[in-house]
Amino acid sequence: MTVRSPDNLPAQITDCIQLAHPSWHPAILNGLQAMHAADATYFSRLCSTEFLPTEGRLFAAFQQPLNEVRYVLIGEGPYPRADSATGVCFMDGAVDSLWAEDGSGLSKKVNRATSLRNFMKMLLVATGDLNQEHTSGDVMKTVATSALNDGARFIRKLADLQQNMHKHGFLLLNATLVFRDNVAPVKDGKSWQPFLQAIFASLLRQKSSTSLPSLVLWGKIAEQLKRIPETAHFPQILAEHPYNLSFIKNKEMQDFFRPMQLLHNCSKENFC
Repeated sequence: MTVRSPDNLPAQITDCIQLAHPSWHPAILNGLQAMHAADATYFSRLCSTEFLPTEGRLFAAFQQPLNEVRYVLIGEGPYPRADSATGVCFMDGAVDSLWAEDGSGLSKKVNRATSLRNFMKMLLVATGDLNQEHTSGDVMKTVATSALNDGARFIRKLADLQQNMHKHGFLLLNATLVFRDNVAPVKDGKSWQPFLQAIFASLLRQKSSTSLPSLVLWGKIAEQLKRIPETAHFPQILAEHPYNLSFIKNKEMQDFFRPMQLLHNCSKENFC
């Protein structure tokens, strides 16, 4: 499907749609037009500065086909580093291996990505692989050693985690799709609300009331999306942002993610 660039939107923005699954193209264009209607100068100002993600990955999160979405996980915004910002929520592009090669714990790059680190620790607590009262030091070394020695059970790469979430029907979005050094994420988040409203409206049209995806809202910026009227129709689950250590002990998150066993090897035909 070829997306025609509307005359009132910069090609730098609309060209990024090509990375999205074709089922999302109309909704993305509707959302961009809604943003332009709300602020006709936003995209020209955005394109006059440097922003993340780079390499045309603005809509990379939309590779999950619209009719396969079961959960919409919404974080705050892209990682503030060019090599980390992939356009996919919490998937740090600088991370390859999840575990340190020497078995000392999580890899250094996972530990640098605070939100990803706490998300992984919460998942390990949820599956009983980690005690929530002890999530560092020697106990993490024990978990990492087990993960490295039991390749049949544990995944080893961030790409595997993203794939497992994709198989479970996650659309991994952010409340703001861009990061800029000179603009607070909360401000950009407000600018992207008309876009996300169009995304929610598209999901409402696609799904019946008995099969609407659940919204998983992480952090205060994501929680602001509850102001969008369409979100009232969706089941919702809220939590603090994973950069907070308290996220590891969030029982509601543990219960929600436990059945998915995202850090374990699961085939598409046979989930864990």
